[in-house]
Amino acid sequence: MIRTLPPPLPHFERFLQDRGGDAWDDPRTPATCNGRRVLRARPRSPRFAPGSADERLALENALRYVDPVHHAALLPEFLAELRTLGRIYGYRFRPAGRLWGRPLADVPGRSLAGRALRVMIDNNLDFEVALYPYELVTYGESGQVCQNWMQYQLLCDLLAQMTEDQTLVVSSGHPLGLFPARPEAPRAIVTNGLVIGRWDTPETFQRLAALGCVNYGQMTAGGWMYIGSQGIVHGTYITLLNAARRRRQGAADMRGQTFISSGLGGMSGAQPKALELAGGAGIIAEVRPGQVERRLQMGWVGRATTDVAEAVRWMLAARDAGAPLSVAWQGNIVELLEYLAAEGVGVDLISDQTSCHEVYTGGYIPAGHTVASAEALAQADPAAWRAAVDASLRRQYQALAALTAAGSAFFDYGNKFLDAVADAGVPELRRGEGFIWPSYVEDIMGPECFDLGYGPFRWVCLSGDAADLARTDAEAAAELEALLAERGHRQQDQDNLAWIRGAEAAGLVMGTQARILYADAEGRSRLARRFNALVRKGAIGPVMLGRDHHDVSGTDSPLRETSNIRDGSAVTADMAHQCWAGNVARGMTLAVLSNGGGVGTGNAVNGGFGLLLDGSTAVDHVLETALEWDVMGGVARRAWARNPGAQATVAAWNAQNAGRGHITEAALVDPALLAELAKT
Repeated sequence: MIRTLPPPLPHFERFLQDRGGDAWDDPRTPATCNGRRVLRARPRSPRFAPGSADERLALENALRYVDPVHHAALLPEFLAELRTLGRIYGYRFRPAGRLWGRPLADVPGRSLAGRALRVMIDNNLDFEVALYPYELVTYGESGQVCQNWMQYQLLCDLLAQMTEDQTLVVSSGHPLGLFPARPEAPRAIVTNGLVIGRWDTPETFQRLAALGCVNYGQMTAGGWMYIGSQGIVHGTYITLLNAARRRRQGAADMRGQTFISSGLGGMSGAQPKALELAGGAGIIAEVRPGQVERRLQMGWVGRATTDVAEAVRWMLAARDAGAPLSVAWQGNIVELLEYLAAEGVGVDLISDQTSCHEVYTGGYIPAGHTVASAEALAQADPAAWRAAVDASLRRQYQALAALTAAGSAFFDYGNKFLDAVADAGVPELRRGEGFIWPSYVEDIMGPECFDLGYGPFRWVCLSGDAADLARTDAEAAAELEALLAERGHRQQDQDNLAWIRGAEAAGLVMGTQARILYADAEGRSRLARRFNALVRKGAIGPVMLGRDHHDVSGTDSPLRETSNIRDGSAVTADMAHQCWAGNVARGMTLAVLSNGGGVGTGNAVNGGFGLLLDGSTAVDHVLETALEWDVMGGVARRAWARNPGAQATVAAWNAQNAGRGHITEAALVDPALLAELAKT
C-alpha cells in the first residue's frame, strides 16, 4: 500500500485536456527536458456512464493501492482521468522527469536480479523507447508495462526489497507480492490479461481494462523486454531481404527494388531503417505528423514530405540508382496505394503495419480523416466511425488488388490487417484457415527461420556501457564465424554475421545498450555461455538475455507466428503454455505469459523470458538446457505439423543428442494413398 502522497500535478486540468494534435508537453518534466515533445495515448473505450456501478468499481479498484487517508484527495483526480481518458493512470504517482534504464550500479536493491528487472522496466518507459510514456504504453498503440503508476511504484519498491530467496508474482501489472522461493526459481513470474475463453472478447477485455483488472502487455511491453525499434528492425530486415530474393532470383539484397507500407509507430517505425539496411527504396505512409517528426529526429527515415508525387519521384530515382532510401509520406496509406494504381507506378513489394488489432480503437485511421477528426467521430457517433473504418479498409483492398494484378507482391505483416479487411466486408479474402495473400510468416519467416529454430534473441548490457555492447557484438561475430566454419554455409548465419558486423555503425540503440540477433538454439546457447564467461572474468558487466515473443516457440497465433502450421492445430495454445512452464522449471530469471500480442486479445497467447547472466556457475547450469528448450520445444511442434525444415532440424537434433533426449518424429503419409481414398 502506498502511504505517502506526492504533490498534485501543476495545471492538472490542462494536463488532462491538452490532447491537441498528437503531441503534448508534460508539466512535470524538469527544466533540462523542457520542450521535448512526447506523444500521448488517445482516450480509451469504453467510457463508463457517470455514476454507474462500473465507474464506482473502477475508482474503488484504483484507490485500493493508496492509504485511505488520501482517498478524499485522490478521488476527484482519478474520476477526472477516468471520464476524460477512459482509464485511471494515476499521473500524480509518476516520478517527475525522465525515466530510463540507468546503469545497474546506480539502481538500489538487495539482489542483482531485482535491480536488473528495474533496469528493464524503466528502459521500457524511456522517452526514447516508449510510444506513449506517460500512459505506460511501450508500443503497439496500447501495449503497457503495467496499468497505472501506482502499480509501477509498488513494483519498484518490491524489486528493491527482493532477495535471492523470493519470487515476485505480477498479475496484469499488479504486484501480488514477494513469495518465498529457492534461489534457482525465477525471480519474477508475470501474467497479462489471461481472460477465460468464454469472456475473452475485445469488448469484455476493454471493460476489464477500464476497471483496472487486466493489462494488455502486448509481447514485450508487459514482459519488460522491449529494446526499442531495434528489436523489430532485424526481423523486418530479414523479411525484406528474403522477400526480395524470392521476387528476383539471385538477388543478394533489395537494391533496385521498391517497397510500400504504412506506419511509423513503436513497431512499424522499424520499417524505414530496415529498408535502407536491406538496400531498397520505398515509401512509408503515416497519418500522424508527430510520428513522422520523431522518426526524422531519430535518423530512422531518410526523407519526409506531404507531397505524394514528390515521394514517388524520390523513391523511383533511388530505385533506378540502386541506392537505399526511405521516404516518410505524411498521409493515409489508402490514398498512397490509390495514387500508385491510378498513375500506373509499378512497385515490387507492399505490406502494412497499421495497428489493426486496435482497428476500431485508434490503431487504424480511415482515409479522409485526420487523427483529430477520426477521434471526434469515434466519440460522437461510434456506428458511423465503424462504418468509416470498414469503408476505408475496403478501399485499401481494392487498391491492393489493382496493384497485385499489375505485378506487385503483397504480404500481411501479422498485424491482423487481412482479418480486419475480411471482417469489414471482403470475405473473398479468406482461403481456408488463411487468406488469398500469404502472410510473411507463411512464406518467409516460418520456413526460413522459425522452422529451423532461428528467432529474435536479444541481450541488454546492464552496465549501460557502450563498450560492453561493442565487446558482445565482437563475441557474437566470432561465434557466428565459428558456426559457419563448423556447419557450412547457411544463409541465415551469413545474414546474421553481416547484421552484427554492421550493427554499431547502423546506430540501432534506443534507450539502454541492447542488441538483437536472429540465432538458432545452438547459436543462442553458445553466445550465452560466451557472455557469461566474460561477466565472470569481469570483462563486461552483467547481461540480461531475452527475446521477442515473435519467435519459434513462445507464441501460439494462427494469424501470425503459427500461421504456417497447417495440421489443424494452429488455433491451439499448448505450445506457448508449455514453453512458459518449461522456462519456469529450468530457472529463467523472468517468465511471462500474456494474452494477445500484435494481433489483439483472444487471437494469441505468448510467453517470454529474461535470464540474468551474472557470471556464476549456477547460470552455466541453467544454460545447459534453458535456451535449448525455449527454441526446440517449438521446433518439435512444427516438425510434428510436418513442416519440412522443422523435420530436418529435429532429425539432426535427435542424432546429436542420442541418449540425452529425443523429439518425437512424424510418420509421413504417401500422398498417393490419400489421392486414391478421395476417389472412393
